[in-house]
Amino acid sequence: MIPESVRTEIIARIRRAEREHEVVVLLAVESGSRAWGFESPNSDYDARFVYAHRPDWYLSVDVEGKRDVIEYPIVDDIDLNGWDVRKALRLLARSNPTLVEWVQSPIIYLESGSFASRVRSLLPEVYSCAKGIYHYRSMARSNDRGYLKADRVPLKKYFYVLRPLLSVRWLERYRTPAPIEFEKLLHLIDDEPALLADVRNLLARKRAAPETGLEPPVGSIHAFIERELERLDGVSMTASRSAATESLDEVFRSAIREASD
Repeated sequence: MIPESVRTEIIARIRRAEREHEVVVLLAVESGSRAWGFESPNSDYDARFVYAHRPDWYLSVDVEGKRDVIEYPIVDDIDLNGWDVRKALRLLARSNPTLVEWVQSPIIYLESGSFASRVRSLLPEVYSCAKGIYHYRSMARSNDRGYLKADRVPLKKYFYVLRPLLSVRWLERYRTPAPIEFEKLLHLIDDEPALLADVRNLLARKRAAPETGLEPPVGSIHAFIERELERLDGVSMTASRSAATESLDEVFRSAIREASD
């Protein structure tokens, strides 16, 4: 949950960004560990947004060279930045995992117009499960190699391996974008009750420990990670290309029209 005082401050900063940059925020959400459901007491607030300029901004011969992100330094643990709607939709067409997770975030700060609802409805059409599997497999492997091979390991890094591995299982089973909430993925290991119990216990400790918390490795979880990574080494993937360009164009035009009203 986001404390009401923090939510109010984040929304105030988003409104200030709209005025400073003369844009309209179409969607603003929480990303990262708080949206995933395994934040620590001292986790930052990762507020992310998609915004639109007025129509004339896009009617330019050098639109490709214009800056399409808004970024602010972290202040009081609030990390705030956003992407222009054109950039966001171009990335969505490529199944960009960051944008896909933003539009599925369970923590919404602001939503304006039809942009978010239309993108969510298009997601099954444009999303490539093969690209998703490749992304999550790479994320799991790199975090495992980088953080989980020591005598004492960072608690949070377990979840930077477990969440992507379970997301791969979701994609394999359901062929739809994986939810970003970790709890919604846990039924995928219901057939391993001892492992599930260890993961839930670790999750409770992670939520109570600071970001720098280190603990000895958990044998059952390490065994699961190694087994899954080995299995995924043999999985071949063929990424299909999105065929929804016209639909995304219409979402873009609609967003610009609504932003200019």
